Amino acid sequence: MSSMEHVDHILIVDDDREIRELLSSYLRKNGLRATGVADGRQMRTFLEANAVDLIVLDVMMPGDDGLVLCRELRAGRHKAIPILMLTARSDEMDRIIGLEMGADDYLAKPFAARELLARVKAVMRRTRMLPPNLQISEAGQMLAFGDWRLDTVGRHLLDRQGTAIALSGAEYRLLRVFIDHPQRVLSRDQLLNLTQGRDADLFDRSIDLLVSRLRQRLGDDAREPTYIKTVRSEGYVLSTPVEILEPRP
Repeated sequence: MSSMEHVDHILIVDDDREIRELLSSYLRKNGLRATGVADGRQMRTFLEANAVDLIVLDVMMPGDDGLVLCRELRAGRHKAIPILMLTARSDEMDRIIGLEMGADDYLAKPFAARELLARVKAVMRRTRMLPPNLQISEAGQMLAFGDWRLDTVGRHLLDRQGTAIALSGAEYRLLRVFIDHPQRVLSRDQLLNLTQGRDADLFDRSIDLLVSRLRQRLGDDAREPTYIKTVRSEGYVLSTPVEILEPRP
């Protein structure tokens, strides 16, 4: 390996020292750099002096828990760093809250180290991937559909009056998938795979809940939606065409 070649650096934030050391060792054995810290204070200190490519963030920690830290990261200058959340909870709403606050994926404890490695690589791959059909839209910065525009730089919606509507990370990713595949029915499995890089569990309703929240952002009536329509037994579809707007001079 060339001395100039970049090696992805993973920051593990978990109050369990055994888990930190186990995961750090496993990631290093698989060609990654890894650093473990015990809490939010150590995380902040480390990020002030070091660049990382992904943060593995435990939800259940004393003091500021993972959900608080995720929200803090997404609101600050480290908002672009991908986040993989670890949770020991079985409550689906905890996973949804994490995704809404901007986590890129989650993994429930207990888990195999190789599964964590696979999720880490998938999240980083999705973060860096720019499919050919998105290149022009990213250059355009603005994507228009119906009465709405999506600012792909600011990652927020603009209504007809130009008022900005904030989106969580999960909402933005889901809307981007719909916009990148307009007027095409997408199944729940496809939406989950495209937004989170995984297949749906039998009782996984995270996509339905995120669609509901996204409809609220768009002012869509769930019973008679204008934008994101439900196709019975098939999935969801963005029913309006999408236009790429030229960048502002």
